[in-house]
Amino acid sequence: MKSKTRIGLILFVFLAGFLASLLLMRVWGSPASADDDPYEGLKTFTEVMSVIQRSYVEPVKTKDLVNGAINGMVSTLDPHSSFMTPDIYQESQIDTKGEFGGLGLQVGAKEGRVVVIAPIEGTPADRAGILAGDIITKVDDKVLLKDVGLMDAVHQMRGPKGTKVVLTIERDREENPIIFQLVREIIFVQSVKLKVLDREIGYVRVAQFQEQTARDLVNALEKLKESNVHSLILDLRNNPGGLLTSSVDVSKLFLKEGVLIVSVKPRDGKKDEYLGHGGGGWKDIPMVVLVNKGSASASEIVAGSLQDWGRAVILGTQTFGKGSVQTILPLSDGSALRLTTAKYYTPKDRSIHGQGITPDIVVAIDPLVKSVGTEDQTKINDKEPVVQPKTEGKEKKEDVSPKTLVEGQEVNDIQLQKAIDLLKGYRIFKGVGAPLPQTAEKQ
Repeated sequence: MKSKTRIGLILFVFLAGFLASLLLMRVWGSPASADDDPYEGLKTFTEVMSVIQRSYVEPVKTKDLVNGAINGMVSTLDPHSSFMTPDIYQESQIDTKGEFGGLGLQVGAKEGRVVVIAPIEGTPADRAGILAGDIITKVDDKVLLKDVGLMDAVHQMRGPKGTKVVLTIERDREENPIIFQLVREIIFVQSVKLKVLDREIGYVRVAQFQEQTARDLVNALEKLKESNVHSLILDLRNNPGGLLTSSVDVSKLFLKEGVLIVSVKPRDGKKDEYLGHGGGGWKDIPMVVLVNKGSASASEIVAGSLQDWGRAVILGTQTFGKGSVQTILPLSDGSALRLTTAKYYTPKDRSIHGQGITPDIVVAIDPLVKSVGTEDQTKINDKEPVVQPKTEGKEKKEDVSPKTLVEGQEVNDIQLQKAIDLLKGYRIFKGVGAPLPQTAEKQ
């Protein structure tokens, strides 16, 4: 009897909260139509729960039913919205303190499947050979059914450093699933790397958009300037995105003062515009931006803004197409809702979401051939990435001085080689037709 009373009390509290939220929706939101009356749906919901509690073959916890109902409701919205139970939400916060490890994957959702956006160079996923575009179908013994919650899949792949996990993956052109046995590690990310290519072309790889990315990029560009480079390649391949503000700060380095970089439109249509205040000292140098299907979110904002303003040639393959903003909304019981609240638009008002950025020059690359230029630096999650804090005293210091690659070393990377050829060709054509230097007249 006590059990039934407890179940009834839990159900009453849940329904009371639900009714209160509906009332607020009626007060603050648009009135529900007669054909879409939430109270009618609530009546059916309570009937179903009552039947399950009374007649299902095994006892079922009310909380599990409620969480399952919420998950089902949120899953009807879009692949990037999700419900986080208290333990998953708490883990996401603990993870930022470096207490949990991962596999070195950035994952997203497409057509109800969990898809790899990109692996991180040097991580378990990268060393094992997992590729962008792979579909994760199974984690250990748990099958990831279609329309599984993305956060649930991420939760299964995360865990303490040193623990083992088995991933089953489907890949294009492979008839049978591929099984990977991995050991979790703490994932560290270096945001910016630089090189000098062919002794005259600057190359900067931005792996992820973090708080300090723009500042690190400025330092890298200054080092390249000391090397007297005449053009620049910005590599955003397999860059899953990151902070919106960081993408704006990076874009403005290459654009004129005050131009529109990206606009964010929520449901009410009141868009926020992000302008390139300050302008950059690199707004005139010839430039190519490399992208691929692993370029998502903030990297698509940068590529889209530079493309719309005719500032750079975008080269590579179609980007991922994640142009939506997710907001974490904590709930009273310690759980949280990760909800899509807005979408990104390029300066020409092009929607990024579900479409991506189409390169000016399409250069496909065999996905089974690892490229020299694609140094994947991402983290397992589909949210705005949060970088694991560096462990004091254990950080590996990287040499940030420009490295020169002699011609021929990067030929395995077709996209990078095409970018080099394009910039060299531009420099040659720029000199075609120039007047010859005048000789002094004979006296």
